[in-house]
Order: sequence, then structure tokens, then C-alpha cells
Amino acid sequence: MEWRPGFPVDLAQVLGPLSRGRGSLNFRRDRGVWWLAANTPGGKGTLALLHRPDGVVEAEAWGDGADFLLEGVPALLGADDDDTGFVAHHDVIAEGRRNAPGLRLGSTGRVWDALVLAILEQKVSGKEAIRSWAELCRWFGTRAPGPGPDSLRVPPDPVAIRSIVDWNWHKIGVDLKRRTALIEAARVAPRLEEAVRLRGVEGRAWLRKVRGIGVWTAAEIAQRAWGDPDAVSFGDYNIPAMVGHTLLGRKIDDEEMARVLAPYAPQRQRAIRYLGAAGARKPRFGPRIELRDYRAM
Repeated sequence: MEWRPGFPVDLAQVLGPLSRGRGSLNFRRDRGVWWLAANTPGGKGTLALLHRPDGVVEAEAWGDGADFLLEGVPALLGADDDDTGFVAHHDVIAEGRRNAPGLRLGSTGRVWDALVLAILEQKVSGKEAIRSWAELCRWFGTRAPGPGPDSLRVPPDPVAIRSIVDWNWHKIGVDLKRRTALIEAARVAPRLEEAVRLRGVEGRAWLRKVRGIGVWTAAEIAQRAWGDPDAVSFGDYNIPAMVGHTLLGRKIDDEEMARVLAPYAPQRQRAIRYLGAAGARKPRFGPRIELRDYRAM
């Protein structure tokens, strides 16, 4: 299929939240083509996207989930995103908005794959989480349908998650608390997809009914599953520092970050994305997070 968006779109900016670099075995860019392997209501599928110089996006899909993925291309690339009423109360956020006219909040339309990654990222270093994600996809996911890169994998579905024995969880570095949350979520996975319909505060609250999914995890899922413009990842190790040092020139905690971002509600996550587009980063000083390798415990 071919789709011509009626707005500027930057695939790198829009699809960026789905990527974890080389550790993303379900998401690849190869010779200008973006590849996404995913679980869908119809089954496993692969989506390939090419953004032509004339602005048209070419999309092709394979597998049982092909129809779902093709129908979701506009939403994935931000067609359902609406920044009406957004006002930049800080110069740096206004700068980020000017510098990234193609930044939109895309939505996959599905909870499960985002949920697995978000739970893996709970309370561990990014390096450890990405390693576990890659190994989980490699060993317990499936080869992506279609002609994509050889390493492209569909993440494990709920049945596969429930089949993993304890020693394999240990082998891929996932501790008891996170594996318990994943198994609990896998038991009710079809019901969790209702969050995409509910959206917003209600959708995030629905996800939090699962033991082990808190404010941070629900926000991370919401940002990807339905492009939630107000889902702030409170409890994050880096975001309060980035927001505080960029907007106030000092470190802040979650409580103060909530006050700083309050004028942007109900689009606080959009403000954070524009900060990132303006080049805001967490300062490179202060105590380092303790790296834990659960495979050695």
C-alpha cells in the first residue's frame, strides 16, 4: 500500500520510542527500510516501511497479522495525534517544537509487545534490560514472517511467556519480581488490550490492575500503544534530572517535576518529547546506577 500523510512526518522521530538500538530484534532499519515484527490480534506479522523522497510512505506486510499492521500504518506514524491547544511555556520546548515539525506521537494499537519490554526495563540498567529483551526475543520469540533481516524476531506472545521455566528466566537475566509480573500479565493478556480503547487515565489505570505494573510501566506502555500525550514516566531514573536541569538548572524529583510540567497537562509527555528534540539530556555527573547481572546471582 501507499500512504501520503497530510502532515510532515519524520519516521526516525515517530518510531524512535519503539527502538532499543541493536538490542531491538523486533525493530530494524536496513538500507532505508524500517522493519517491525509484532504480535497482532490476527497473529504474528512483519511490517516494512519506506519513506520516499516525494513524501509517500510505502508499506508492505507479511504473516497472519499483515492486515492489522497495514491498517495501522497511519496511526503508527501519528495520523491520530492531535496537538491542538499545546502551548510551549518554556523557550527550549518551543525550540524543540520548531526543530522537529515531523515529530508526532504514534500508536501501535497493541499493548502486549510494549508491555513485555516495559516490564523488563523495571528497576535495572538500560544495558541489562536491552540484553534481556534481545535474548528473550531470540530464544522465545519466532522468526518474523516475510523477507526481512535474518535477525528480525517477533517478541514472545503470552503463551510463550507462560511456558518459560525458571532456569531460563535466570539465564536471560530476569529476576523473580519482573518474571512474576510478566506471567501475571500473560494470564490476562487479551483483557489488557482493552486499555487501547479506554486510553488516557482510564487506560493506564486498567493496565495497573496487574500486579507488578505501576505508574512508570503503565506510562511507558501507553506512550507506545496509543500515543498517550500525557503519560509521564514518573519513577524514571533519568527524566526528572533531564527536565530539572534543562528547565530549572538543577536536579529535581518526581514531585517537583509534576509541578513544573503541570501547565502542559493534558500533553505533558509531548512536552518531554520536545525537550528531547531540543537536545536535552540528563547531565553526565553524579552517582552511577548500580549494574546488576541477575544471571550471576
